[in-house]
Amino acid sequence: MHISSGRWLYGLFLALVTAVLWGILPIKLKEVLRVMGPVTVTWYRLLVSGALLFLYLAASRRLPSFAALGRNGRWLLGLAIAGLTGNYVLYLFGLDMLSPGTTQLVIQVAPVLFLISSLFVFRERFSLGQGLGLLVMLGGFGLFFNQRLDELFSSMTRYTTGVLVVLGAAFVWTFYGLAQKQLLTVWHSVQIMMVIYLGCALLLTPWAQPRQVLELSPLQGWLLLACCLNTLVAYGAFAEALAHWEASRVSATLAITPLVTFVAVAGAAVLWPEHVEPETLNLLAYLGALLVVLGSATIALAPSLLRSYRARRARPGLQSL
Repeated sequence: MHISSGRWLYGLFLALVTAVLWGILPIKLKEVLRVMGPVTVTWYRLLVSGALLFLYLAASRRLPSFAALGRNGRWLLGLAIAGLTGNYVLYLFGLDMLSPGTTQLVIQVAPVLFLISSLFVFRERFSLGQGLGLLVMLGGFGLFFNQRLDELFSSMTRYTTGVLVVLGAAFVWTFYGLAQKQLLTVWHSVQIMMVIYLGCALLLTPWAQPRQVLELSPLQGWLLLACCLNTLVAYGAFAEALAHWEASRVSATLAITPLVTFVAVAGAAVLWPEHVEPETLNLLAYLGALLVVLGSATIALAPSLLRSYRARRARPGLQSL
């Protein structure tokens, strides 16, 4: 099993970088999706990121050795490629039907599913605090969708379909996250991401339409390039964060991602109203979004907080009080 290096401050920084980059990503993608299909956008993002990593590793003579993987490693690599491909494509299909803020909040289920799965795979424990955090998160979702609950449960509208598609993206991302973390026992995070990106791009090639890039405006072209670089830096930071910090702490930090998106959308809607539409949410919905973030962070942090509390209680000075 992979063991974190213990450099928690560096891991925190990398996780924050990931949260910010993921938070602003759907705003850029939404504009590119006006012209380019989700599969083609994903293909470009993965191909460009994978190619840049390949050039970097080749220049530094650090290309990964597939012989070191073994049979189990190859299965894990295949699972990671399939999981990330499904996540990218489904996420964009969902984003095409939803607002950036709603999409980012729903995809917040992914780190929670990743954490819950890691409880079984990495033999962690699910505490009472985590159970309370899960209840807070579910209550937050109820408040967030307060304006459209009837629509979600009574009809299969475009909005409902978008929510279900993004939930599917969150589900398949869990397989990628678990496989990628275990691959860190064999390869460096940069090597893993290079192989996964190129593998995903190869998998999507039959359905990609590269010529759609010629239909983009100059602004959309720059935004597509920014999305490609965002992919490279954000997932690289995420992979490296897992190498230095526990999965639970990384998941808790990533919980702020939806808040970054809501703030970024509000700012972009003021600065570029012709490109970014403001969120049409009431105060109760924003309160629900805050509870989702709080619940997600509680789920991730409850075990370590409980351990810290027990350690303080066990100190001789405290026992005598």
